[in-house]
Amino acid sequence: MASWRRGPALRLWAAVFLLDLAFCKGQVEDLDDSFKENRKDDIWLVDFYAPWCGHCKKLEPIWNEVGLEMKSIGSPVKVGKMDATSYSSIASEFGVRGYPTIKLLKGDLAYNYRGPRTKDDIIEFAHRVSGALIRPLPSQQMFEHMQKRHRVFFVYIGGESPLKEKYIDAASELIVYTYFFSASEEVVPAYVTLKEMPAVLVFKDETYFVYDEYEDGDLSSWINRERFQNYLTMDGFLLYELGDTGKLVAIAIIDEKNTSVEHTRLKSIIQEVARDYRDQFHRDFQFGHMDGNDYINTLLMDELKVPTVVVLNTSNQQYFLLDRQIKNVEDMVQFINNILDGTVYAQGGDSILQRLKRIVFDAKSTVVSIFRSSPLMGCFLFGLPLGVISIMCYGICTADADGGYIEERYEVSKSEPDDGPESEESQEPPQPRGGASPLPAPQGPKDVLEKKKD
Repeated sequence: MASWRRGPALRLWAAVFLLDLAFCKGQVEDLDDSFKENRKDDIWLVDFYAPWCGHCKKLEPIWNEVGLEMKSIGSPVKVGKMDATSYSSIASEFGVRGYPTIKLLKGDLAYNYRGPRTKDDIIEFAHRVSGALIRPLPSQQMFEHMQKRHRVFFVYIGGESPLKEKYIDAASELIVYTYFFSASEEVVPAYVTLKEMPAVLVFKDETYFVYDEYEDGDLSSWINRERFQNYLTMDGFLLYELGDTGKLVAIAIIDEKNTSVEHTRLKSIIQEVARDYRDQFHRDFQFGHMDGNDYINTLLMDELKVPTVVVLNTSNQQYFLLDRQIKNVEDMVQFINNILDGTVYAQGGDSILQRLKRIVFDAKSTVVSIFRSSPLMGCFLFGLPLGVISIMCYGICTADADGGYIEERYEVSKSEPDDGPESEESQEPPQPRGGASPLPAPQGPKDVLEKKKD
């Protein structure tokens, strides 16, 4: 009876779920070749996908949620998706090189999304890029609101100037990563001290830094370096992004599930250095921690013990390991200073030898991972080719042996006609027993002819 009652409820739940799924999909438009002509009238957030791509299938439900959310909040951004294999000419025109590729198309401009593939991050990207390139901050209340909302943002303070033109150029390139604002000097918080105007500032980590053209170089490069918080929870994607900054990355490799003193102490030391020495190191160093050593071992082609500290140079794939035991903040500061003055040996790099080592390491890792995940598949993939090669080698070896035997037989048979007459001449007819006279020799054809003539 209870199961009979549950039946209609389950069917109703399934119907509601399917209806909700269909509604979410309805907010994402399937685009075709007509999109090329009609897209400039609107702002589009497009997912270029391939039907066979596993990452594309994983993104599909998230993309449906993005479409529903953008529609519900009344965003001017339209959400669509395009099969890049069916419309390859349009996809190549937009520079699609892999799947999935997310782009925001705004007039003649196309912005690539390179962040985490989560609903909130994608929607944040769409809001940031679809709006004004430089957003004005007209009041202190608005300024304070932006500080609470954004962990990192940049502000230009002042009027028209060559610096503002450089700021606009940098914003057009880096708007995909962070926010850009402009404000007057009266709007800036009272704790901000400016030596000269105009100025560009970055606000992050509950403080601010002022751009100095002589010390920091190119404005776009400085913005690209400073768009991260000073301390981060690291992963593979973030390390890849940090490669463009040119900074060294000091990472505490720990096990977050392990609450022992050694693990928590190293993490705390890195956090204290990032906070208390930010003015000294923020131009050259990025700080953070990573849970587990699997990724870092693959990156370094080495086996690091946990917990430990490693400093990465992501621009040239070099790394520095501890030359001392880190007991306190002072030890860590000394280790960083030794790296800066060149007294710590740099390992790794991108030399030809390291590249060859990387090829061998990747091949070995691939083979091991295949056998660990599916031993039968590994035996099939590697056993079958080895078996075929073994059979071919055996066939070649046996063919060589048979060829030599046949050649030897041929030489022997070739020499027999030459030796035949000489052997016949050397042989004497056998003598009969008992002293009997020898039998007459058989007459040859020549004797027979002579008798006939007689």
